[in-house]
Amino acid sequence: MFRGVRFEVLGPVRGFAGGAELHLGSPQQRGVLAMLLLARGRQVSLDCLVDGLWGMDVPRSGAGTVRTYISRLRRELDAAAGRADLIESAGDGYVVPRDAAVLDLDQFEEALSKARTAYQCRETVRAAGILGEALGLWRGTALAGVPGPYAEARRVRLAELRIAATEEQIAMGIAVGQHAVAVAELRELLAEHPFREGLSELLMLALYRAGRQAEALAAFNDVRRLLSVELGIEPGPALQAMQQRILRGDDRLMDPAA
Repeated sequence: MFRGVRFEVLGPVRGFAGGAELHLGSPQQRGVLAMLLLARGRQVSLDCLVDGLWGMDVPRSGAGTVRTYISRLRRELDAAAGRADLIESAGDGYVVPRDAAVLDLDQFEEALSKARTAYQCRETVRAAGILGEALGLWRGTALAGVPGPYAEARRVRLAELRIAATEEQIAMGIAVGQHAVAVAELRELLAEHPFREGLSELLMLALYRAGRQAEALAAFNDVRRLLSVELGIEPGPALQAMQQRILRGDDRLMDPAA
């Protein structure tokens, strides 16, 4: 694999060649590059690039502007890394070959897969370490500053990927006895994602394992009240099951493998 160029999308869209940062231009120009990178080696048509940037509000010069962005990106890649060919013409659009550069999202997903494999093999500490390094690749909101409907949609999906991985990391921490750390992290996350029931379930488990049964049950009451007032619904089956297990002192809750 060619490793002279590296791109980042888990935060502001950035590129590096030989240790130096590339000048990727305006937010919309970075948006074009992001669409090509996130296509993972698939061709992206000119029409899709235009729609991804402007949606229903395409300017008359939309197609010409995208072609200009591609030309500028190629010049920058040629000047900085001798890789004007990194963005290839393909049919009625363009493609960045999958193995043409390193992408931080690929690194993240590869590490996530390794962590899950290690966890399944009961190598919990190692799995948590790998997952921690993977989450360290994030530098804020994915595709930060990139405009357009494509970026908005991808931000939502990438944010879900991040929070799901964070939940897994915290669960691994609870499994190895890091209850106090988990409680602090979960309370912070719940302030941002109060309706994410998986976080509340983990908080209840961490509190219970830390010997704070009353607080665990209070956490259930808090989320139950929130869901009732804001959405008019009851907690899901998993949360209700956790409450019942805590009430009856289910010994299996103290098992790290539970």
